[in-house]
Amino acid sequence: MQTVTSPDAPQGVRQVAIGPERDGQRIDNALVTLLKGVPKSMIYRLLRTGQVRVNGKRAKPDTRLTDGDMLRIPPVRVAERPEGKGPATGMVAQVADAIIFEDKHFLVIDKPAGIASHGGSGVSHGAIELLRAARPQEHLELVHRLDRDTSGVLVFAKTRSGLTGLQALIRGGEVTKQYLCLMLGHPSKAKFDVNAPLLKSVMQGGERMVRVADNGKPSLTFFREMEQYPAARLMQAQLGTGRTHQIRVHAAHIGHPLAGDPKYGDKEMNKRFKDMGLNRMFLHAAHLSFELEDRSYSFSAPLPDDLKDFLDVLSVKGKRLIYTLPKSRTDF
Repeated sequence: MQTVTSPDAPQGVRQVAIGPERDGQRIDNALVTLLKGVPKSMIYRLLRTGQVRVNGKRAKPDTRLTDGDMLRIPPVRVAERPEGKGPATGMVAQVADAIIFEDKHFLVIDKPAGIASHGGSGVSHGAIELLRAARPQEHLELVHRLDRDTSGVLVFAKTRSGLTGLQALIRGGEVTKQYLCLMLGHPSKAKFDVNAPLLKSVMQGGERMVRVADNGKPSLTFFREMEQYPAARLMQAQLGTGRTHQIRVHAAHIGHPLAGDPKYGDKEMNKRFKDMGLNRMFLHAAHLSFELEDRSYSFSAPLPDDLKDFLDVLSVKGKRLIYTLPKSRTDF
């Protein structure tokens, strides 16, 4: 994709040649990335009033772009970033160093905890912005998301076909996603499923909260015990569906919340674990695999050192810890 300046175009008008990376993309979604800082309401106003054109013709929000199209974008005032607010060099390098796989379609990182998947909600730069800063000449799109405090496998697309293909597999439940998590207490079964519908709501401050509710979306998580620790179990959690905060809410729903979870966890146990060195939620995206265009992809990220170190401490110093199942929950 390249921007072409036409001598006959009004001042500030951009003529963008569409490349293969945007082939098949809806024009409203393309404009969101091309006009960073411009509110979506303004983008749809530009489309409604016919100011955005493809090959000289007015475009609707659901118009799909094709490789070779010429996109006309009218002059738009973009909110300028304050000087000095670009991503820190150290953070850019940290994410660039976390790359574990790359081919013509995908780039995969072992995302460090503490870095959001994308900017927003008080976060200036997430992993996608940092990678774009590291590779300004490349087209990168975030395929899925991980919570800020969750480490592990995070996939980005380098091509439009990779993005739409993998997202279609995710929607169809054809992607294997496995996490490692530390669950409080001792579930009575080493292998079990949690099948409970989840309802998402947004609080006044923009915070997302999820709860089990009959009118929620169907949600399924498969849990399997990996290792035993005092007052906790290291579990593998495999997603049957991909809802927001699914593993965290399902674990809390059965009375065995994740260690260090500030939103759905046990405050007293979180405090004790913090005193022992656990400084974040114990949740790690360990494995993701799928098949696309007759090729099998499989990505894995080992448990990071901070979580391994905490398990070592817990096995020695946690022998007197006792977790009591909440009265509102009964083991199964």
